[in-house]
Amino acid sequence: MRKIKLGTSTLEVPVVAVGCMRIKSLDKREAERFVQAALEEGANFFDHADIYGGGICEEIFADAIQMNASVRESMILQSKCGIRKGMFDFSKEHILSSVDGILKRLRTDYLDVLLLHRPDTLVEPEEVADAFDRLASSGKVRHFGVSNQNPMQIQLLQKYVTQPIVANQLQLSITNATMISSGINVNMQNGSAVNRDGGVLDFCRLHDITIQPWSPFQYGFFEGVFLGNDKFPELNKQIDEIAAKHGVSNTTIAIAWLLRHPARMQPVTGTMNIDRLKDCCKASEVTLSREDWYAIYRAAGNVLP
Repeated sequence: MRKIKLGTSTLEVPVVAVGCMRIKSLDKREAERFVQAALEEGANFFDHADIYGGGICEEIFADAIQMNASVRESMILQSKCGIRKGMFDFSKEHILSSVDGILKRLRTDYLDVLLLHRPDTLVEPEEVADAFDRLASSGKVRHFGVSNQNPMQIQLLQKYVTQPIVANQLQLSITNATMISSGINVNMQNGSAVNRDGGVLDFCRLHDITIQPWSPFQYGFFEGVFLGNDKFPELNKQIDEIAAKHGVSNTTIAIAWLLRHPARMQPVTGTMNIDRLKDCCKASEVTLSREDWYAIYRAAGNVLP
């Protein structure tokens, strides 16, 4: 598996991250096989969140990997906090207590990466800074990032937080690519020119923040996958033709499309199917041509100005 540096850190991570939101759907034996298969593929970066399964997903993962000190050193663990029932919470108390809960459920002494999950409009960045300092000095968290945040929200945090923001997890796929299309349609009188995120793609590139695309196969919010979907005949035809040319699956091409972008992204998979995960990992070995990248972009309904 090809690797990249996560943000400005020295942490080398595989270009494909394994999302564990759905691991609750597997029984113990299936979970063990899935995690082992990921490790065999070199996909040793596992993404969690304290709200996935109400915390159960982290417990299932720890059981599946039979967590111990030696096993822990073979992987990179990331989790997220900040979402509570009916609200978002970036208070110092909630961040600290959330991390303690995450560590207990994952049966580890530290997280490689902690992300703040969804923007809290009541955030007091001084409290976040205090929480991050405590977590860093205690060794409980080694690197910090955010999720679903725009440039101004990140800059507000960085005014107070001394640790670098190394990652920003954002919804991005071939069919959910407004952060790309708004940059292509600058100064145009069309919907694609609407800047919905403050230029977050270019901001992250400028500041060496790794973008982690979540739901890389979804269209809409969680309306379904576009691969093999009758709603996207032109897109699937184009992806299938390019997949055949490379001798890989359509799943591989969908991830390769994200990896082709020079922002050096790290897509987060969501599948619990081992064969599909392997297809995702194969994208590390595929480099799409400029012509093929744009052909897929246009086939998704995006019009070049």
